[in-house]
Amino acid sequence: MEEKVSKIKEVALKEIEDAKDVKSLEDIRVKYLGKKGELTALLKMMGELSPEERPKMGSLVNSAKSEIEEKIKNKEEILRNEELAKKLESERIDVTLPASKQRRGSKHPLNRVIEEIEDLFVSMGYDVVAGPELETDEYCFERLNLPKGHPARDMQDSFYITTEYLLRTQTSAVQARAMMANKEKSPIRIIVPGKTYRREDDATHSHQFNQVEGLVVDEKISFADLKGTLEIFMKHMLGENTRLRFRPSYFPFTEPSYEVDVSCFKCGGKGCNLCKQTGWIELLGAGIVHPNVLKMNGYDPEKYSGFAFGTGLDRLAMFKYGITDIRLLYANDVRFLNQFDRKD
Repeated sequence: MEEKVSKIKEVALKEIEDAKDVKSLEDIRVKYLGKKGELTALLKMMGELSPEERPKMGSLVNSAKSEIEEKIKNKEEILRNEELAKKLESERIDVTLPASKQRRGSKHPLNRVIEEIEDLFVSMGYDVVAGPELETDEYCFERLNLPKGHPARDMQDSFYITTEYLLRTQTSAVQARAMMANKEKSPIRIIVPGKTYRREDDATHSHQFNQVEGLVVDEKISFADLKGTLEIFMKHMLGENTRLRFRPSYFPFTEPSYEVDVSCFKCGGKGCNLCKQTGWIELLGAGIVHPNVLKMNGYDPEKYSGFAFGTGLDRLAMFKYGITDIRLLYANDVRFLNQFDRKD
């Protein structure tokens, strides 16, 4: 029995020494020390020995087991260090080689439209202003001639946080803020691009969307000023052949108010599936600032007049770039955004 233990130990230590990788080492461990290993089998045979022989044989087997375990541990450390050295050598980076080409990003179509509009109106002497997206009922509605209980409020299904605060339904709230902040009550010429929120969600509407609104307040402002400004705006965005059509409408904060259509840029006004065979596409709301709005925000309507207009940036981007579903603008799908990877 003693000779058998010695022979097993000798063979095991030799196999451990010759092991070439960690997997082979694990196979050796299982072969000699596993549940069905050779040394484990010897321990199970202890019952066949006399009581006097058992302590000596148990000590020999445990000693051999400890020596094999120690040898495996040391060999494993050596093998792992060798594997790491090989891996580091094979994965070494030559810093003198040319770098791999980095994929450049692209501006989002909405950002392109916003920047283009801002550049145009800044060149015309307008200021670009912003305001809070969490707005008060006072600025979102009341200072725009929509008192509590006004039926026009029902046209906008709003996200109320409390009875006083809501996510703004339109960037018009910033118009009221701009007039109130102007202590000298001097002329105003601003545009307000930004996010707005309403309870809508389909292929052409989203619960979050972007608007740009414009406001001009000065002495002797007329409909002619509004018409000329919108013609410059739309021709710049949609092409020099764009024509405008003004239809009477209703907005609480302007009087008179207009829905503004543009000639279909796809068919040139002849009629197609985009304009539903009418030759026109509704794109803006506009009008002359209501005297009540001027008065509530500190301007004398006898001295000052103004015009305001607004349009959805998402809708404008869809028309400009031929996007069929508004949800594509918010899906963050690189396959969609790659189409706008231009160098301009």
